[in-house]
Amino acid sequence: MKTSKIKKMCAVVLAATLGISVLAGCGSSSESGATAGAQELTFNIGGDIKTLDPALNQAVDGGIILENLFEGLYKPGDDFKPVPAIAESYDLSEDQTVYTFHLRKDAKWTNGDPVTAGDFEYAWKRVLDPATAAEYSYQMLYLKGATKYNESGTEEDRENVGVKAIDDNTLEVTLESPCAYFLDLVSFPCYFPVNKNAVEANKDWSTKAETYVSNGPFKLTDYKIKDGAVLEKNDTYYNKDQVTLDKLNIKFVAEPTSAWANYKAGQFDMIYSVPAAEVPEGVKKGDVTTYPQLGTYYLSLNVTDKVTDPKAAEALGNVDVRKALNLAIDREAIVNNVTKGGQIAATSFVPVGIPDAEGKDFKNKEYFPAKGDVEQAKKLLADAGYPNGEGFPTLTLLINPEGDHSLIAQAIQDMWKNNLGIDVQIQSQEWKVFQDTRISKNYEIARDGWVGDYNDPMTFIDLLESNSGLNNSGYNNPKYDELVEAAKVEQDAAKRMDLMHQAEDVLMEDMPIAPIYYYTQPMGVQSYVKGLKVSNLGFIYFDKVTLEK
Repeated sequence: MKTSKIKKMCAVVLAATLGISVLAGCGSSSESGATAGAQELTFNIGGDIKTLDPALNQAVDGGIILENLFEGLYKPGDDFKPVPAIAESYDLSEDQTVYTFHLRKDAKWTNGDPVTAGDFEYAWKRVLDPATAAEYSYQMLYLKGATKYNESGTEEDRENVGVKAIDDNTLEVTLESPCAYFLDLVSFPCYFPVNKNAVEANKDWSTKAETYVSNGPFKLTDYKIKDGAVLEKNDTYYNKDQVTLDKLNIKFVAEPTSAWANYKAGQFDMIYSVPAAEVPEGVKKGDVTTYPQLGTYYLSLNVTDKVTDPKAAEALGNVDVRKALNLAIDREAIVNNVTKGGQIAATSFVPVGIPDAEGKDFKNKEYFPAKGDVEQAKKLLADAGYPNGEGFPTLTLLINPEGDHSLIAQAIQDMWKNNLGIDVQIQSQEWKVFQDTRISKNYEIARDGWVGDYNDPMTFIDLLESNSGLNNSGYNNPKYDELVEAAKVEQDAAKRMDLMHQAEDVLMEDMPIAPIYYYTQPMGVQSYVKGLKVSNLGFIYFDKVTLEK
């Protein structure tokens, strides 16, 4: 998910990404911090989220909230492997392409309506409908006929998409080819059901608590842009007796230093982002917990014709320039001196932590040195026609300014100046605006990030396919697409992994992105917060949380 990872979300996951905007205050005393005996938690997630529509979310911050408001056919269990949720079970055809999901009969929406198979069919086809403009539609292309409908939007093609409600409690799903991680996919927010009546009655249904309808362990009772959201225990949830938290106050304080001060003062029970300078000592004192995260922080280099400056477009279109920019970055200096959160310097796009067919780590090679190679970078820049940076255009690096993004950008800016003799300007945009700018490719270089949607290399590899809605660099190489598509249908596990290795080889040779580091997520979590579940995909689950003050 984009950390942009949903924004997986990717994106970030997006890494992970946070929003921006600073609150004048942190809410009333009744919404700030836990009081003795009360099962009410206040969590600062960062800046203002872009959307709470499961079809449209692409970022980790929005995904965290959605994971607590909704429930899909399956959900992550305690070991984060998929377990039954709205679906109690499923049957799988002999050729492993047809899933017949049997839905529980006691699932309800927050408005009291039953959750039906038709809600899933409607939601999935809504994501695929080109009129919805869902960046995550590419994640639904596993369904038979999905690509054709996603391109045409016709009613005939809609009817032929491989998802069909047989009756209220039976959902038949037909895939283009077997998919080993399909149950992980249906646990992801873009596969959540939505209530058709609520969605079609009001196009802005997801922006107001009074019109918001969900089916998960919590319900949305208040939502103020640039302020926060309030989630309360959902009394219509089939498993409500297992939900231990009564209320979750989510705040949108963008400035990490302000959030940290409120956390230390006891106003926040949890904070998502900890200032880098506070992490080492915070870990020692127990104020900060560093969680593993399956994600990569990287730069997207715009390789499309949407770059408006002809000189910038020419430079970024040159693979030697892109390789030079990549090799001039000392990633070890960034993780040791800037981020300081246990991150690992990235030397590939797919991060460490994903097993291959033999149970070893998929990440098995370094495509470039972690400390960079300045001499080779200078040679490549000269080969591209810019010796010592002469004649090189001033490029703009676009960031969203909260967290450590500004510090990282400044470090890279200095490295490019000192190592290559080129000038780069840094421009900041509000998180919600930044996401739109990056998706529409109205930038030159942009900070980016991705937190996996599931525990397989494909969650990173297919992100850069030419038809991916979250391919922010606009990368388009038919050879790469061919390898990715071949991997998607390959049933031999070893051959499948080899195809993805070949795809990453092509990607790193073309260098439309510059990986910087593999994520961790240092969070502030007060010692009395018990039962918190944090996945390496960036999501946080609050349904089993208790406050023991």
